[in-house]
Parts: sequence; C-alpha cells; structure tokens
Amino acid sequence: MEKIIPNILHGIGETPLVRLNRIGSEFETEILVKPEFLNPGGSVKDRMALYIIEQAEKTGQLKPGATIVENTSGNTGVGVAMVAAIKGYKAVFTMPDKMSQEKVNLLKSFGAEVIVTKTDVPADSPESYYETAKRIARETPGSFFINQYHSQDNIAAHYHTTGPEIYEQVDGVLDAFIADIGTGGTLSGSARYLKENIPGITIIAVDIKGSVFYDWFKRKVMVEPFVYQVEGIGEDQLTGAMDFSVVDDMVQVDDRESFLMARRLCTEEGLFAGGSSGSAVAGVLKYLKGHTGLKRVVTILPDSGSRYLSKFYRDEWMKEKGYLNGDGQF
Repeated sequence: MEKIIPNILHGIGETPLVRLNRIGSEFETEILVKPEFLNPGGSVKDRMALYIIEQAEKTGQLKPGATIVENTSGNTGVGVAMVAAIKGYKAVFTMPDKMSQEKVNLLKSFGAEVIVTKTDVPADSPESYYETAKRIARETPGSFFINQYHSQDNIAAHYHTTGPEIYEQVDGVLDAFIADIGTGGTLSGSARYLKENIPGITIIAVDIKGSVFYDWFKRKVMVEPFVYQVEGIGEDQLTGAMDFSVVDDMVQVDDRESFLMARRLCTEEGLFAGGSSGSAVAGVLKYLKGHTGLKRVVTILPDSGSRYLSKFYRDEWMKEKGYLNGDGQF
C-alpha cells in the first residue's frame, strides 16, 4: 500500500517517546523524552507555526500572497518559513544577535528575510526584536503578525496535538510532565490536556537563570533579566501564552548544566539535541533529586543540535565560556 503525504506539512507531529537508559539511571523513575527535532522543520515550533497560520487563514486574517512577520529565536521562524514556502507567503523575521548563525542561514534558505537586532535591550525598547517585528507588521500592508508570545493559538496548537500524542503514547499512565518555558505555549497546551485526562498528574516547568519566569512563579516578583546563552528558553517579560495555573512547581537551571546535559544526550543516548533540550533533562534530574516515588515522567526535546555546531558542540566555544576545563573535560 502506498504511503505518500501531499506535502511536508503532513509530516509534522507524531514524534515518538524515547526512554533514557543511561542518563538518570540512578533514579527508579522511567524518564521518557519526546524528540521534537524529528519534525520536518527540526523543532517543536513546527506544530504551532502550522496551527496559527491555518487558523489565521480560516478567520480571514491571512490573505493569499500576504507577508507573515514574527520575532523569533529561530525555531518558530523555521516552522513559519517552511509553511510560508509551501503556501506562497512572504516571511520576515526579527532575531536577537545572540542566536546562532546557523539559524539565520537556515531562515534565509527558505527564502525569508531576517533582521538581526540587539539582545541586551529591554523588551519594550524600539530596538528589541519584539518591537521591531511589531513595527514591520504595522508598516507592511496586509501583513499577518504571528505574535507567538501572546497568541492563545500557540497554546491551542499543543492542546490539540502534543498533549493528546503524549497521552496516547503512555496509554494514560504518567506521573509528571516536565518541560521548558519559552513562550509557554508547549508547556501550557500540553499540560492543559494532560491535566484534563490524567488525574493527579504533576506539571513541572523548567526555566533558565536570567529569565523572569522562575521568580514570578515562586514569589510573584519581576526580577531584572540578564543575558544567558541557551536559546529558545526563558524570557525577559511575562507572556500571554504562558498559563501559570497549570503549573504545580518550577525548577531553574543554568547555561553550563544545560549545555553539558545536551552533550551527554548526544554521547550517551544518541540524541543530537539542542541546548534547551539539555535544560529540560537537567530540570528533570534536578526535580527527581527531591521527589521520590514517581514511576514515569515525560519531557520535551525542543530542537536539534545541528543549529548549535558553532556553539556549545564546539569544545573551543565551551572553553571560552568557561563551561569546559582546559583538557576538554566537563
């Protein structure tokens, strides 16, 4: 029987759950990871990009031949650019200058325009990638602004796809779902579905040091954010796509443990994942150290390591940043 899909967008989703066998073996808990880098655009953001664009088409917000505008750390941009290439839209993205050159080049490969902005500026600065994208959208007739950080469709995308997939893959048996926060959409949407369908499940968010989410969740305090190296996780502002009501607890990790864990995922589990994947698994282990009795947990590996070959997968870069010893040891 032929198994042919109409186009690459039909290849989005249905990523597997993979058991970790070496990392976390000191715990009795079964740790399962969902490698979202197996999506055709290489990240979990493919799901949200397709969902938001198709919803905008249905409601008439997005017209044929229009320009799609978004601020992105790279992965959303790739998902949007892929969808735009197939559907015939133009795409313009703003991206902070801390992001890898691989991501910039990848977006341009899809035919998108990329405007690189300053990283170390307040979110409301006219120079930030948020405000620059908003300005471009305002100045471009007939454009559509994805607005991933505040779109409720970001949450809905994962409520309708990621959450149900996880539920079916574990046959409804799951003690905890643990995931990074970037925009918040992946965690919020998946968690809503899982909470509705698995009584007693615990939802744990993972934030990066330098982001504002952890202190807001723990103490309702807005701390001064600072620049960190992990891409696609954390934020310097609260987002409308983050539903704190579905979160039971939050753990915080830093750049070094994120990058070292990502490298371990590759060398010990054969999972060539990005830095935020390292953050997620480091967060899982940190949570498990203080919480016994969990039989099974699931986390998300948001993207591939291929976008970071010039960064934390290079020993020289890791040594420059102080994440590796001079002899290359962790």
